[in-house]
Parts: sequence; structure tokens; C-alpha cells
Amino acid sequence: MNVTYFKRYRMEIGLIGHDFSRPPMSAGYRLVPWSDSALDDFSLAKYLSFRGEIDANVFPCLSELAGCRRLMREISRKPGFLSEATWLLVYTPPGSTAEENCGTIQGIRSRSGLGAIQNLGIAEPHRDTGLGTSLLFRSLEGFRQAGLKRVYLEVTAQNDGAIRLYRRLGFKLIKTVFKAVETVHA
Repeated sequence: MNVTYFKRYRMEIGLIGHDFSRPPMSAGYRLVPWSDSALDDFSLAKYLSFRGEIDANVFPCLSELAGCRRLMREISRKPGFLSEATWLLVYTPPGSTAEENCGTIQGIRSRSGLGAIQNLGIAEPHRDTGLGTSLLFRSLEGFRQAGLKRVYLEVTAQNDGAIRLYRRLGFKLIKTVFKAVETVHA
């Protein structure tokens, strides 16, 4: 058994004085609020967003659909779970009625009274189009509606795109943490 350490950044944003008006999304995309009946849709979006990404190494459950389903169930049952900060991104291609679950974000009120973003993810074919900003802004507005004043998240230091997004939107680096992950090598 070996241990690998992943460098992660804790980043925070204050909600007071920020405008979280959602930028318009491209045609065919829409945000769907949390509901217990949509757990499988949220799980699939999480899986499609994180499989094969660095965070699937940091959190192995993200590399398999069953693991994403377990994680979504755990998040949604936490005492501080905030449905108003938890959203699913769905895409319907032009001329089709078939929907693709292509992004998700979850929110929790931490024991310290701060908002905690869990697993903001956009599936590969839908990235770099402003959808992460739309999801994040909708979630931050949900935290504000719940009466929270600050929100934090953790991001793996190697995830340059996510870090650029968070900084651009006003998140500040608060501290560096290390996540230990056990790996088995034959």
C-alpha cells in the first residue's frame, strides 16, 4: 500500500456586494433544481464530469457511476445539505428531445456556518462555454438565499482551468491542504 498526496487549495468568496446574475446560457441548456427523484441524473452528471479527471484520482468514487451515486446520496443526506445551492445542468440538442445530464454542483452549510461547494463539474464536451460560471452563480445565489455570507470550496492544485474560473469570479486562496490517497501497486 502506497500513499500519494494531492495538493489542494481552499478558496473562499464573500457573498455580500457580489452580483451573481447568471450569464445567458447557450440554446438547449437549462438548470434543474435538486429533487430526490433526480438523484440518478445528478449522479450521472457527476460521473460524466469527473471520470478520467485528476479529481477521480483524489476521490476514487468519482471514477465510477456507482461511486458517484453513493456520494450524491451521502451529500443529499447531510444535515447541512442546501437544495437551493444544488443544481443539475441539462442539454437538449437542437431537433432532439433526448436530454444529456452534463453538469452539476452541490451545496452544504458547514458546521461553521459557511457555505461549502461540493463537486462543481461540467462534462468534457460542454466545457469552456461559460456553463461552469452559470452553475456556480446559481449555486452562490442559493447560498445567499439561505442566509449565508461566505462560501468555500477545495480544488486540486493541478486543475488550472477551475482555479482560473474561481479566481476570475472573485474567490481568494485561503490555504493549501494536502489530501492523502492510498494506492495499491502490484
